[in-house]
This record gives sequence, C-alpha cells and structure tokens, in this order.
Amino acid sequence: MDKQDYVRLYYEMALIRRIEERAAELYQQGKIGGFLHLYIGQEAVSTGLIAARLPQDRVITAYRDHGVAINCGIPANQVMAELLGKATGMSKGKGGSMHMADVTKNFWGGHAIVGAHIPIAAGMALGDQYGGKDGVTICMFGDGATNIGFFHEGVNLSKVWNLPVLWVCENNAYGMGTSIERASAVSEMTQKFMGYGIEGERVDGMEVVNVCEATARALARIRAGGGPYFLEIMTYRYMGHSMGDPERYREKEEILKWQEVDPLVTYRAFLTGHKYATNKALDELEANVLLEVAAAVEFAEASPEPEPAALYEYIYAD
Repeated sequence: MDKQDYVRLYYEMALIRRIEERAAELYQQGKIGGFLHLYIGQEAVSTGLIAARLPQDRVITAYRDHGVAINCGIPANQVMAELLGKATGMSKGKGGSMHMADVTKNFWGGHAIVGAHIPIAAGMALGDQYGGKDGVTICMFGDGATNIGFFHEGVNLSKVWNLPVLWVCENNAYGMGTSIERASAVSEMTQKFMGYGIEGERVDGMEVVNVCEATARALARIRAGGGPYFLEIMTYRYMGHSMGDPERYREKEEILKWQEVDPLVTYRAFLTGHKYATNKALDELEANVLLEVAAAVEFAEASPEPEPAALYEYIYAD
C-alpha cells in the first residue's frame, strides 16, 4: 500500500466509530428501533479484511454489520438512513440495523440469525467454484456462532468440497453476555477448524495492518487452490452486546485494559511514527468525518418513510 492507502484505513475506522457513537445517541432518542449492535472497538477487523479483498470477493457477515457496510463502500448517508428505517437506506428501510446489504458491491448482507449465514457462505463459494470464477467468499461471524449447528455443517462441507472461502471468527471474548470459556469446550477457535482439517491462524484484531496482511496472505492461498482457510481475529467490543445490554458480566478494569489498545489510537501512532501522516492532518480528517456523519444524520432524518405498498415488494423473484 502507498501512503494514501494507509491513511484511507484510518478514515474508514474513524467514520465507523463516529457513526456508531451517533447511532447510539439516536437510539436513545427513540429514532432507531429494534436492535442495535455497535462495532466500537472492532473497527480494525472489517477495515483490514475488506482492504485486502478483490472486487470479485464476496463478503457476508452477522448482525454487527454497520462497519462492514462502510468498508464495502456503502455511503454513510445510506447506512444512517437504513438505521432510521427510511426509504433511502441501502435496504430501503426494511432491513434496519441487522440486515444491511448491497450485492452490487459484493456485500451479501448482515444476518440476524446466529450462524445462519455460514451455510449460505459455503453455497456462494460453491457457486463461484462451479462457475470457474476466482472469487473468494469472506464469511465473518462471532465466537458464539461456533457453537451453532450451522457452523459445523458449513465448515465441514467447505473442506469436503475444497471451497474458496475464508472463514473469519471475530473473537471478542463474549457471546452476548457469556464468556467464551463458559460456552465453548475449547477457548481457541482454531482448534475447532483443525477438527475439520482446515488450516488457519490467530491474528491481533486491534491492529488493522496485521489484519490486512494476514487477510491478503489467506486470500492468495485460497485463490491458488488451497481450499478454505481460517482466521481467528482477536478483538474486543467496548460497548455491550446490544443497546439493551446492562453489561453486568465484565469488570470495568477489563474494558479499560482493552481500551489501552484502542485500534484508532494505536493506528494513529503507527501513521505518525512512519511519517504517513501528521497529527494535524489526522485531526483535520477527524473533523471532516464528523461533518460527514452530521450530514448523514440530516439526510436520514429528512428522508421519507417507506410507502405502505413497499411492504409487498421483493417477496417473490421476478
């Protein structure tokens, strides 16, 4: 990557952080309904992953998907409009927080049912393999999803058929409010993939460059015919599982410890240390991000609600 590419990663992470912070405020004001799962703390994961993909590579994820949408190139105003359930949102206000998608950008959506998108990812990879395409499907999920039957079915078939899929576990240490040690027989997700003969590695998910480099290596290996590969990306969410989470299951000291490796703070130090950007330039970038988010909120609040007739659209394929 050149200097501009490195700075772009910081811009995307900063934009995700500020959108999520603003979304939390709007939720508390009653302007966002349903569930809201924030990505604060995990920005380096999707940013690093998607920076390494090629245009033909598909991306599919679970319900913590706002950041993934931004990284896939969906404008902030469409993300915010979707959060507010407006017709100008990327899913026309019908998907909301958990079902953002834009197949024109090869983003095949967030999925609300835990683990249910994992077999879908295997199917998309099978389609690319059957069609002789060189695309790789990047499937993101949380550590809690590895305890679901969908996970084992999809992962097993990916190895049986040698599918071009990159399995990515965003291990943030908790499945809702349950620590991984209390819910899983093994605490290292790499062990579960080894049981299916799939190679992989653990990656520091608080460092965006580490994620990007590991992803680039993995995608090259898969594209060369190496079959499925696995990345267990160690990360942490600073907020609760969702907006209704009272967060009684973890100590404040634990959160503070992880905040010492805040991905935005450590990456800013990386950029200035390597002379890719000055603190002044990054401050200006942050100011522009705040203006972009403010404009996105204004756009979303001024946008119309979906018409009642829209309820019957997209039920059947044409």
